[in-house]
Amino acid sequence: MIRLQLIGHLGHDAVQRYVNGKTVLGFRVAHTERYTNREGILQEKTIWVDCSFWEHEKVGPYLTTGTRVYVDGNPSAEVYVNAQGEQVSTIRLRVVTLQLLSTRRDTGRKEMDGEEAAKAETDVTDDLPF
Repeated sequence: MIRLQLIGHLGHDAVQRYVNGKTVLGFRVAHTERYTNREGILQEKTIWVDCSFWEHEKVGPYLTTGTRVYVDGNPSAEVYVNAQGEQVSTIRLRVVTLQLLSTRRDTGRKEMDGEEAAKAETDVTDDLPF
């Protein structure tokens, strides 16, 4: 058996549908790799993975555009011809494990560097009565 682990961001809100009486959440996760090519130019490559999460409809409202997730599951590859007549391959993942790493609300938070974190930590401990 092959397992795929992926950390990425949702490209759209999860869509709930029913298949044979069971609920399925469908969503796409994007993973972007950044690397420098032989000429020293920074390159980006984004890979999209189509995910299906069976019988976990309670998670649906939390799976919104931009949410960062960890998914783990059983992958499969598909090849099809798109509307432009080009042959396209895609990765599909039947999710076994899903973990929310951030939400859209979290993306507005500012990341702190080491000095800011140390200052914030100092400020908190100064207020303690002991």
